[in-house]
Amino acid sequence: MPPPISDCDPVTYATRHPVPMVRVRGSHYEMGRQVGVHRREVIHTTLGTYRGLFQSEAVRLQIYSWGEAILHARKYLPFAEESMPQYVEELRGVADGAGLDFNDLLVLNCMEAITEDALHRGCTSLAVSPELTAEGALLVGHNEDWLPEDFESVYLIHAQPDDEPAFLAITYGGLLPNIGFNQYGIAQCCDSVYPNDARIGVPRIFVSRAVLAARTPADAIKAALHRRRAAGYNHLIAHASGEIYNVEVSARDFELIYGLDGVVAHTNHYISRHMRAIERNSEELIGSRVRYNRALRLLHNQQGQVSRASIQTLLSDHVNFPESICNHVSLDDYPLDRQQTIAALVMDLTNLTLDVAWGTPCCSEYHTFRLDAPPLMNDER
Repeated sequence: MPPPISDCDPVTYATRHPVPMVRVRGSHYEMGRQVGVHRREVIHTTLGTYRGLFQSEAVRLQIYSWGEAILHARKYLPFAEESMPQYVEELRGVADGAGLDFNDLLVLNCMEAITEDALHRGCTSLAVSPELTAEGALLVGHNEDWLPEDFESVYLIHAQPDDEPAFLAITYGGLLPNIGFNQYGIAQCCDSVYPNDARIGVPRIFVSRAVLAARTPADAIKAALHRRRAAGYNHLIAHASGEIYNVEVSARDFELIYGLDGVVAHTNHYISRHMRAIERNSEELIGSRVRYNRALRLLHNQQGQVSRASIQTLLSDHVNFPESICNHVSLDDYPLDRQQTIAALVMDLTNLTLDVAWGTPCCSEYHTFRLDAPPLMNDER
């Protein structure tokens, strides 16, 4: 695990090292197996972390053993197997490559569902169309906020599937990748939201994994709205042409928010009036509203001169610290509620590059990665 940087808060993890990257190609099972072999140690560590959390938070979660967590997770498996068997095979490959029971990784990939969203997270996403950026590129920014223990397990996947577009995406532990972009210029960021209509169905992370296979904006939106979905994220979906959408999703409903003025942001609450009507525990999401307003203000203040560097600065913002855009750990929180920014990303969809800061971006150094696959237009299927 990389050491904390000395001039940061002592409980904040960050590093100036580049995030590890795994290159995979082939069938979905084979790609997963390659990930499992390469990241075996951190996947095992992550599993141990979550086993410990379930043990320490058993009363709060009302799940009293890891075996019980597996039983809950397996309720979702038939829906994923029916609708997205290729991604179930991908996860089986990760388990086999890492030398783990598939059921253990299934729990990790159903975590939000089986804990009934007890893990309130603080991600921030944004996008700016080419006509408003300094270099005429469509730019997407995202801070991935999750348990601070997951910092050490973050990695980047450069994938070339046999039957889907190549993509570049981050993930951590044994989770399927879902935040990144593909060679068709489709990008996705995911923000947890909290609807009151969750049900047994296809887990959110499987649904969002499917978005990375989209070839058009409509394909991406349709993937996010899979009819058997268990619940939903906000999917910020952008296309190199300049099209940007927030797709606010629950189990049974959705709303599209189109980036008509070229600037879009989202955090962890529903923005549309329609979706706010089914939001659960809105009073717990005040911090999300502060981050959303702050991100929009900072973007609009740049008056059409947004750049990769300026988005990196925005993602380091500390207004409303520690629940700021650059999210830091509060030791006053219960272990399950602790969070920090474990990775910050800036995607350039025009040039198919990804800048990644590993840990809180205020203390980390960005490193640039490129998708080594030619960009494709929609008529090159």
